[in-house]
Amino acid sequence: MPQVSIDALISGALQGKLVSFPTDTVPALAVLPEEADLIYTTKQRSQDKPLILMAASADELWNYVTGTEAELEIWQRVATKYFPGAVTLVLPTASPVAKTMNPQNPTTLGIRVPANAIAQQILSQTGALATTSANLSGQPALLTMAEIAMQFADVLVLDVNSGETGINSTGVPSTVVKWTQENWQILRQGAVKFDF
Repeated sequence: MPQVSIDALISGALQGKLVSFPTDTVPALAVLPEEADLIYTTKQRSQDKPLILMAASADELWNYVTGTEAELEIWQRVATKYFPGAVTLVLPTASPVAKTMNPQNPTTLGIRVPANAIAQQILSQTGALATTSANLSGQPALLTMAEIAMQFADVLVLDVNSGETGINSTGVPSTVVKWTQENWQILRQGAVKFDF
C-alpha cells in the first residue's frame, strides 16, 4: 500500500485497518485491539506469541490490567520510571482485549508507552493499539517505512519522507518484564536495562 500522511494513517487505524509507524524501538505494526487477528494473519504469526498494547500514556493502560491496590502502586512506580520508553510490562488482566491479543494466555497483557513523538501523536488520536514489530514472523524486524510498505501491501504505512530507520527508532526491541505476584521476571532483554 502506498505510504500515507499521518492524518490518513490515524483515520485508517480508527476504521480498524492495519497501520505502521515508527516508535522508539522498531517500527510498529498496529491495529485496534479488537482487530488483533489481522496482525496474526498478516504476519503469519503463531497465536502463542502475544501482542503489546501500546498507548500515548500509562493512564490509558491501567483500565486494561487487574491487580491489588498494592500491586497497582508498584506498577505505577515502575511506569513512572520507564514510561515513556523501551520497556513492556506484562501484567495480569481480565480485559476482553487479552483474548485477541494473547489468545493462548488471556490472563496477561503486555503494555507499553513509546518515547517517540510520532508514535505519541498517533496513539493520542487512536487510543491504545495492539502492536508488534513490522515483519513476517520469524524474520528480522523491518526498520524503514519503505521496506514495510513493500512487504505489506495491505498496511497503511506512515510516509516519513525518508528511507531511514524512522525518526528516533533504535532498531532494538523493548525489554519485556513480567510481574510474578511479588517481583519482576525478564522475558526479553532489549533496549533498556530493567532495574527495579
